[in-house]
Amino acid sequence: MSFTLIGKHEKDKRSCRDGYVQAMLELMEADKSVVHVDCDLMGCINTKKLLAAYPDRTINAGIAEANAMGIAAGLTATGKKTWIHSFGCFASRRAFDQAFMSAAYAKLGVKVLGSDPGVCAAYNGGTHMPFEDCALYMSVPDAIVIDPVDYAQVYALTKKLTAVEGRLSYMRMIRKGFTTVYADGSDFEIGKGVTLKESAEDQATIIASGIMVDESLKAYEALEAEGIKVRVIDMFTWKPIDEELIIKSAKETGAIVTAENHNCTVGLGAAVTRVLAQNCPTPVEMVGVHDQFGQVGAQNFLQEAYKLTAEEVVANVKKVIARK
Repeated sequence: MSFTLIGKHEKDKRSCRDGYVQAMLELMEADKSVVHVDCDLMGCINTKKLLAAYPDRTINAGIAEANAMGIAAGLTATGKKTWIHSFGCFASRRAFDQAFMSAAYAKLGVKVLGSDPGVCAAYNGGTHMPFEDCALYMSVPDAIVIDPVDYAQVYALTKKLTAVEGRLSYMRMIRKGFTTVYADGSDFEIGKGVTLKESAEDQATIIASGIMVDESLKAYEALEAEGIKVRVIDMFTWKPIDEELIIKSAKETGAIVTAENHNCTVGLGAAVTRVLAQNCPTPVEMVGVHDQFGQVGAQNFLQEAYKLTAEEVVANVKKVIARK
């Protein structure tokens, strides 16, 4: 694993979906077994480019997500390396039984891509706002669950997940409007967190993923200005989670704050606290959605409404340090 941190809190002119499409174009050119299945959302995710280049391996299954998952499982059973995409709410809730039974139970390595996770669904509203998508897939035995942050991470992990056989995987993805954290060419290892900031004087560790990585880097800067040192980790793999890094950070800093664009009672926060409860009991505070439904609004409004902000991370860091 090698990466270059940019972390300037700047929006990228590209979209994360472009990272997926570019990786898939390269994969499909090199390997005739790579296939993409979509649920009538090719315009939303730019996979019309795949259809134009590889019409025999790009399938539109229509607005029928459960059926599409069955198609993806069937293709995988014939030796194809199959990706299936829909909005995160449908890629999880709507097609979960087929993902569990037709793919995971049969040990078929279908790769599921769920776009517009959490508050990134924005104006699509509460019906399309998945705060529980990762939780569903984390409940599947031997599954892989990924929450990437930007173009570079999506591009790298699309290639890494395509090479995984026999294990169902789920990667949620911001479609557009993301903040760049990593430089192009950065590489990542599934199941290993990325330590972005650390020092010998760290008083707490922030463990974040997705859109909350940049918020956590902002929080790091605000805390540093107050003389409070913290460690920042991008835990993009929720399952299998990097237990070694979590335990190490807990022992060295003595306090943990998790930050996620998801229901934290069943997401990253829950996964981290399970590791700590079993191995190294440590004070923990969670920044995330607390047992709530979604709603309609701009993403910045929604982040404020659900307290998915750098300010909330700062407040929870101070709170957890006080508990040490």
